[in-house]
Amino acid sequence: MTTPPPMPPPPADSALPENANLELEVDGPAPQRRLTVLFRALLLIPQFVVLFFLGIANAVVMFLGWFGALAMGRLPEWARRFLANYLRYGTRVNAYMYLLVDRYPPFAFDDDGYPARIEVRSGRLNRWAVLFRFLLVIPAAIVSAVLSSGWVACSFFLWITVLIAGRTPAPVFGATAAVLRYSTRVGAYFGMLTAAYPNPKSIFGEQVVDAEQHGVPRGTRPLVLTKGAVALTIVFLVLGVLAEVGNVASQQMVPPPTGHHVEHGG
Repeated sequence: MTTPPPMPPPPADSALPENANLELEVDGPAPQRRLTVLFRALLLIPQFVVLFFLGIANAVVMFLGWFGALAMGRLPEWARRFLANYLRYGTRVNAYMYLLVDRYPPFAFDDDGYPARIEVRSGRLNRWAVLFRFLLVIPAAIVSAVLSSGWVACSFFLWITVLIAGRTPAPVFGATAAVLRYSTRVGAYFGMLTAAYPNPKSIFGEQVVDAEQHGVPRGTRPLVLTKGAVALTIVFLVLGVLAEVGNVASQQMVPPPTGHHVEHGG
């Protein structure tokens, strides 16, 4: 089985067709500085603060852009630009948090030169799909939440692995990139940046190869997973389902708060 060549990017002035997916490009796997890996959670705090305030603005822009997309069949340019930039910013932070890259995310929208990038060019939108976007995205959002929960369940062991090895092993890199790519595609669909529904089949990439017989291309475009990466992705899914079921069960077991009723005798 031969490894497919990287897909050439479309011309800068072209618009993706309405069924085109967002593309995630992450360079690597590359060496990681153990010191930044050790304090990764602390280093991310300023980024989370910025994302909190950007997320408020993003919600407002998405709400206003929804009306524009309903009226015009596409996002207004000002809304498309902000939503795409917010998604770029969040993708860089997530790539750093997921230990896919070692370079600290810049406090800027521009992602040129950063080892984690997205390519998204908005095209036509189906008005009915825009109208019911909040309902249509639910299945994909559930899959994304399950994947993310599974990664979190394994995060301590993944962190230890990268800390000891000084790099993200190829199977971990591929499985984690699959999680990030799918969640980013869900974000692009929910934000009306693309009309392409995030297909769960795309989680496992464009191709699976045997690492012992075939060289694995660097980066994520196309996303080529080794059998080990596929197995780890399945582990994420299974653990994520168990985590979500456990959360639901624990919430149902918590008794509702009861007030104290005091009776006063006559």
